[in-house]
Amino acid sequence: MAGSVLTTKPARTGPSTVVPPPVSRLRRTLADRRTRFGLFNAAPVVVYLAILFVYPIFSTLLLSLKGDKGGWTLHWYADAFQGANLEILLTTLRISAETSLLSLVIGFLLASAVSRLKPLWAGLVMLVVVVPHFISALVRTYGWIILLGEHGVVNNVLTDLHFPGAPFQLLYNEVGVVIGTTSVMLPYTVLLLYAVMRGVDRRLLAAAASMGAGRITIFRRVYLPLVAPGLVNAGVLCFILCLGYYLTPALMGGPKQTMVASLIDEQVMKQNQWNGASALGIILLLLTFAGLILLRLLKSAGEAYRKRGATS
Repeated sequence: MAGSVLTTKPARTGPSTVVPPPVSRLRRTLADRRTRFGLFNAAPVVVYLAILFVYPIFSTLLLSLKGDKGGWTLHWYADAFQGANLEILLTTLRISAETSLLSLVIGFLLASAVSRLKPLWAGLVMLVVVVPHFISALVRTYGWIILLGEHGVVNNVLTDLHFPGAPFQLLYNEVGVVIGTTSVMLPYTVLLLYAVMRGVDRRLLAAAASMGAGRITIFRRVYLPLVAPGLVNAGVLCFILCLGYYLTPALMGGPKQTMVASLIDEQVMKQNQWNGASALGIILLLLTFAGLILLRLLKSAGEAYRKRGATS
């Protein structure tokens, strides 16, 4: 019909439904009872680490960036890499590297010999290696001073044997420092290497020998790759521990063997220079992180090398 208006009735639909907002992943995770229980148990540990580790490190970092007159500055870091401070830092790195190398050599020989013993004898030898570590470091250091002195046991024995050049100057130089620090780090090296060597399957060595391989070939191609992770771990651990070691270098070293820990002690106790000491502490912390990163890279390279060798 003309003039009529066409209208359409709306289609009948069911009852309207409200779509709930999507729940975030964090809320879903927190809704889990086990997650809440785990967070409740972890809270004391997190608070403990935050108060005793994170806060002191963060405070030391801020202190190292503050100038004498306030404000922020990198002066203390620049001062740490100049003049006598740089020489002390390089001395610390050199002595730490020498200690790590010597500890690896002695620890490898000792752990290799102990790993071939029966469990009873191996346990007794390891007890002899570890028990001195529980004695005060101060007592052990004075013991080395008595042994290595000009009229100590070592020089007296060498003099009685008419050894050329005896008596030797074994104290208050780099030789004495390396001997003392090696004695402190050696138990760590032996424990780590012994655990790795004890897990080596001796049947692999016997199989290589049955195929005509010599001792040097077996050592180089079979045994050394199996214990290489332990060597890397022990070397990096000794290096990191030696970086911040204070007592033995201070007592057995001379002015040219001053290490960073002794420099920090001097700046705090004698010069009241907390900012410079904080910068040196942060540098040691960064060197520690660098050692851990190097350890991770070496592990990744070793795993990739083993996989490549297994597939070839």
